Amino acid sequence: MGVDVFLSHSHVDKVFADAICHRLEAADIRCWVAPRDIRPGDDWAESIIDAMDQAKMLVLIFSASANNSPQVRREVERAVNKGLMVLPFRIENVPLSKSLEYFISTQHWLDAITGDLEQHLDELCHCVAMLLERLPQVAAASVPASAPAPAAAIAPDALAAIERALAQELGPIASHLVRRAMLAAPSRHQLVAALAQEIDNAAERQRFLARCHAAG
Repeated sequence: MGVDVFLSHSHVDKVFADAICHRLEAADIRCWVAPRDIRPGDDWAESIIDAMDQAKMLVLIFSASANNSPQVRREVERAVNKGLMVLPFRIENVPLSKSLEYFISTQHWLDAITGDLEQHLDELCHCVAMLLERLPQVAAASVPASAPAPAAAIAPDALAAIERALAQELGPIASHLVRRAMLAAPSRHQLVAALAQEIDNAAERQRFLARCHAAG
């Protein structure tokens, strides 16, 4: 089943995430929210990336905790990288951190700092539904007769070095990104180039490329 909205939030704000999820799903807007939608035994980072691959937009529950959360920053970064619409829902009046400002400073905001929360949830639900309606309908991709073969020419040691280099910049999602990129990257050079595109920050991208080059 597809996902309409990926809810990004700090664990401190779980009560708001649950309330938003309940309100949106009551309006038949399908949500993905952690930890509810991560099955026992599943890899946390991989589950997040898989959910974003299905989602149409990200709703950020913005608070002081979210503002300082590396995990929230990674989720917003990944969403922007994947071209997802980002809608911040502000529950605390705090200035954006520089890392989040880079990604969402120009986005439309919804404020729920004061006033009746139910009214703010209604406004959010209306806004999300309107934005989803504006998104182009994407036809289901046809399934190829046979999937491309993994990049067997890449030595295991070289592949491990690439994954370690990527993990230093993107954290635990690196292993999932490497496995996915291998399906379309038949050579080491193509694999490194594809993975570099997953890194939005130019300095981090250059560090990744330098580590891969140094590893041979």
